[in-house]
Amino acid sequence: MARARGSNAIMAAAFETTYGVPPASGYRKLPFVSSNLGEEQQLIASDLLGYGREPLPPSKDVINNDGDVVVPIDLRNFGNWLKLFMGAPDTTAAGGVSTHVFESGAIVLPSMTVEVGLPEVPSYGQNVGVRGNTMRVQMQRSGLLTASLGLIAQGENKLPASGAGTLAEASVERFSPFQGAVKRAGVDLGSVVSADFTYSNSLDKVEVIRGDGRIEDADPGMVMMTGSISVRFRDTVLLDQATAGEPVELSFGWVTDAGRSLVFTVHAVYLPRAKTPVTGPNGVQATFAWQAARDMTKGRTVTATLVNNVSAY
Repeated sequence: MARARGSNAIMAAAFETTYGVPPASGYRKLPFVSSNLGEEQQLIASDLLGYGREPLPPSKDVINNDGDVVVPIDLRNFGNWLKLFMGAPDTTAAGGVSTHVFESGAIVLPSMTVEVGLPEVPSYGQNVGVRGNTMRVQMQRSGLLTASLGLIAQGENKLPASGAGTLAEASVERFSPFQGAVKRAGVDLGSVVSADFTYSNSLDKVEVIRGDGRIEDADPGMVMMTGSISVRFRDTVLLDQATAGEPVELSFGWVTDAGRSLVFTVHAVYLPRAKTPVTGPNGVQATFAWQAARDMTKGRTVTATLVNNVSAY
């Protein structure tokens, strides 16, 4: 029996028809950087007295399956995660190019079965009832572009063989950080050093009393979109916006060409007034920790537009 290696770990996922019930087919192999999904069950120390100084056996606590999965932000596979967090997109196709528009605020969100396999052992952790809670993205000039996904699952089935069947190899075409752009009201925002944003579904775990110790579901709460922008201080555009207190549309995206792009558009961003500290002889920077709200005209907070050659998600 060989020891498990992360280099050979396999992630497969399929959307569920019924929450918590793993599909029999439809699995896709998805690229990932790291994963700590999986059930855990803590122990509660005994509180009984009268048996001397030696401890009595502990009791089992409830089962939890929360964890982060770090994935590459790529052209084709990332659309599956966008669907998990925002629901099925509105897709239009022309000339072999598909435009997938994901919108925040869906009342009902899909769930996934996510299997993490260690074939050397073999051991396959089939995580069922997986819902998307938080999505964190960091934008910078160089490095590797990833998203950290905070997921909440109902439970995990340990299998000796994969329940996903034979999988096609995932085709990965990553977006590069240098292709990124931050725009204000559709115009490039200059001198941006770094930016980050977090999209949250504010999932509320339904913690009912049931025999298996698992949650019943995780219901979506209020959509939240927050982030920060660090800029070299060369003009007062953002400071004036913050002082005025009026919302502005910001977009964060990566464009390879006309047929390959991903853009997050945040329709109503509120900026706080920020300091411009002078800490030495080098350039002066200002950091704006912004918050977003629903745009009354569009009726939503965020739109994610993915352009690729995938026909549907």
